[in-house]
Amino acid sequence: MSNDLTRILEDWPFEQGKINVRQIDGDDGEPRIQLRLDLGILQMRVSGRPDGLRPQGYESLLEFHEARLDEHTSTEGSGAGFVLDEEACRELREEAVQYYHRYVCLMVLEDYDGVVRDTTRNIRVLDLCAKFAETEADRNVLEQFRPYITMMRARALASQALKDNEPKAAIHAIDQGLDALKQYFSDMDQPDLFDESNEVQVLKGMREALTPKLPVSQTAELRTRLQHAISSENYELAAILRDELKTAEAAKKAD
Repeated sequence: MSNDLTRILEDWPFEQGKINVRQIDGDDGEPRIQLRLDLGILQMRVSGRPDGLRPQGYESLLEFHEARLDEHTSTEGSGAGFVLDEEACRELREEAVQYYHRYVCLMVLEDYDGVVRDTTRNIRVLDLCAKFAETEADRNVLEQFRPYITMMRARALASQALKDNEPKAAIHAIDQGLDALKQYFSDMDQPDLFDESNEVQVLKGMREALTPKLPVSQTAELRTRLQHAISSENYELAAILRDELKTAEAAKKAD
């Protein structure tokens, strides 16, 4: 069998300006995600570590170091004294890149649960390094990516909610993402950068697009009809609508 990839690449031409992704069945019957790059193809597993390896017998290096931390905490009573050296931090960063490639692909494939899983996982990497890295450089280097990961996670949660026809849940997911981003910029002593952030603009744009899809509450609809009745000088209808509005508001307070 030839090792030349030319035929495979010719059958799937690279398209500039888009993320070229597909899901295939591997020779072992398990699904694989493929990302077409200009010079080749990147292939990943759909779950577990994208390259399929199990470092130290764990699903990933993150799980390995989290198990180390749990053991340390169990023995010492707290996480104090637990340290990630420079090599461990470098390996965790390299591993996180694999998950980054996969969750970008999963977003295109509309596997939103997978995006939430992988972005949540990479946030755990950031949190672990920020707290336990031995050097200040390793504690801080990944923080620049927190806004992007947070935004992608919020987008995926909102997109899945929309898929389930739950626009209110989608709005809630976006608002949670915006709150997390606001907290991030506050913690970084850069609150003024919140409104300038590309990630914030993406989530705000998504929220604005969703707002018209929210169901109108009964009281809001009655108020709109009441204002219209008054504007039209239909005072008899206005009186009826006022009574309905009072009843609806009383019922809402009772709940």
